[in-house]
Amino acid sequence: MVTLLALAGIALGLTRLRAPLGGLAVAPLAVGEIPATVYRPASGGAAPVVVIAHGFAGSQQMMQPFATTLAQAGFTAVTFDFPGHGRNPTPLSGGLSDDKAASGVLLEALGRVAAAARPLGDGRLALLGHSMAADIVIRWAFARPEAAATVAFSGFGPEVTADQPRNLLVAVGAWEPAFLQEAARRIVALASPGPPEPETTYGAFDAGTARRLVLVQGVEHIGILYARQSLAEARAWLNAAFGRDGEGMLDARGGAIGLLLGGLLALAWPLSHLLPRAAAAPGGGGLPWRRFWPVAVLPAVATPLLLRLLPTGFLPILLGDYLTVHCAAYGALTAAGLWWARRGEAPGARAAPLAVAVAALAIAAYAILGLGLALDRFVLSFLPAPHRAWLVPLILLGTLPWFLADEWATRGTAAARLAYPATKALFLLSLLGAVALDARRLFFLIIIVPVMLVFLVVFGLFGRWSFRATGSPLPAALANALALAWAMAATFPVVPR
Repeated sequence: MVTLLALAGIALGLTRLRAPLGGLAVAPLAVGEIPATVYRPASGGAAPVVVIAHGFAGSQQMMQPFATTLAQAGFTAVTFDFPGHGRNPTPLSGGLSDDKAASGVLLEALGRVAAAARPLGDGRLALLGHSMAADIVIRWAFARPEAAATVAFSGFGPEVTADQPRNLLVAVGAWEPAFLQEAARRIVALASPGPPEPETTYGAFDAGTARRLVLVQGVEHIGILYARQSLAEARAWLNAAFGRDGEGMLDARGGAIGLLLGGLLALAWPLSHLLPRAAAAPGGGGLPWRRFWPVAVLPAVATPLLLRLLPTGFLPILLGDYLTVHCAAYGALTAAGLWWARRGEAPGARAAPLAVAVAALAIAAYAILGLGLALDRFVLSFLPAPHRAWLVPLILLGTLPWFLADEWATRGTAAARLAYPATKALFLLSLLGAVALDARRLFFLIIIVPVMLVFLVVFGLFGRWSFRATGSPLPAALANALALAWAMAATFPVVPR
């Protein structure tokens, strides 16, 4: 029954995700080394071009909902990967330490895409950006007469005026931090007679002074990309800016993505029964809470304090280098605590190496190719381009110690109840502690914490099912470490070193 329900969820999710592509022509766009994609009605016809830009650690796949929604409404939509992101091989100069250099690289790439995309339409141009790119599209459109309208989601609020950039829509999620909401209100307040009211348009489109604040209900920084309200407001704003009335399907794909990934996750449970048995008796630390809690808490407290004093920038991958070292240190401290708690005790039964290897490869293949291909097609870039692939084994040196120590500490016949979710919650709290200690360098880790939470839930289920089938914590530890290393290598921005 679970298998049938999982396959039905996968099929329904794929059907719903492909539906917005009906009637559209989708093709790559050559902009030098910049990967770009054009979405337009298959029926043809000249229309305004909308260049759509993703945020930090994102890729053009994340912006597909806006591209398909606007193309269904008759626009020509263009997505692309910024330098350092997705499959763009050019590093992001400056990183987070030199905002001027990084902004210059991002602005130059946006300008190149806009120049290549504008001739594809009727000569009229608009821009749409999310998070980091919200600020970039505003800066690029400032005082550029060819930019007839700009849509900014979840931006940090660069300097604007009452009439520049032209016809600016600012949207922010109701669950986003207060400073982002205040930045949005400040921008629109320049054109309003008093405090701006959400969903109220100020100024005039003909004069280029139109301004609007949208508070997207029930979403945070990533969820805003999939909200029907976000898509409808962006489409309506661009229709008004260009004097159009295009309609069509809103690609609010969050539910469809949930069906697809949920089906793939559910399918892993019956498939886990096919894994080979690796140990005759269940392995693991098997510590009760009285002995377990020091092992769990010490790494969470000590790791951010220790790394505050040590250099962590050794990989050409922004924030990924810190997260790699954080995992390695966390794992080493967990292993040391586990050794101390179990000193003098006899080691458990050994697992069969061949069975462990086969099970680990099977789990990793399913996570990376099964879930990974779905993510790469419909959510974000997940398959590392050649210039990123070499990072996987290096990051694995950090993720492997953490998963090995954590899986061993939380498994076993006498293991503390809820030990696994407890250690994952502590790990995420330690990341937030690291941000608090060095907010300027690590602030963007806050954005990935919700994504890490989802990954850890998935890894936890894989680990539980694998342990029940194989009797050993090792297959899931090896597979999950590889999957996280793969994800980090594929998604974190590449920078020069």
